[in-house]
Amino acid sequence: MKLNKVVLLLALSFVLTSCIISTAAKIVTTTAKIGIGAVKGTVKGVSWAVRKAEGKINENLLNGTWKVVGVYNGSFDQYAQDADPANNFTPECGDSMEVIEFKSKRGKFLPIHCQTEKVDWIKYKFDFGRNPQTKNKENYFKYNSSNYISIIDVNSKTMVLEGNLMQNYALTGGKLYLFEKVK
Repeated sequence: MKLNKVVLLLALSFVLTSCIISTAAKIVTTTAKIGIGAVKGTVKGVSWAVRKAEGKINENLLNGTWKVVGVYNGSFDQYAQDADPANNFTPECGDSMEVIEFKSKRGKFLPIHCQTEKVDWIKYKFDFGRNPQTKNKENYFKYNSSNYISIIDVNSKTMVLEGNLMQNYALTGGKLYLFEKVK
């Protein structure tokens, strides 16, 4: 009788151990899949995991005011390959913030500004498809008939845009803009 209990305990122990190991392996595999394609870095003390959106994003996520927290001198592809994507951002506004505002229901945005002078709203058209400028299938918006900005990703707290948003930075190669939601 005691031998049967020992055999039963050993068998039960083996089954439980194999279940725990297989569950742990699934967790590790899932975690690895989530991490693939995300470029991680720190910009001005803010931890970022930048990943290109898969499929069409919800345009309403653009709504609101976004402050610039980083400008990378290069494209998203260069950023993804960079071993240490250093932040080359130096604020042009002194103590005030550089912000961009979107009103997606009206298809308008207020360009990046920090000055107190009046800036006009610009109409844009949001689209998901082959961006005529980059030739990639992605989320983008078009404004002033020939300007295209790629929307790398956007969520309720952060947004990453690629393109010529600010002439000051475009002259030095700034193409990738990291934003945090203000309101």
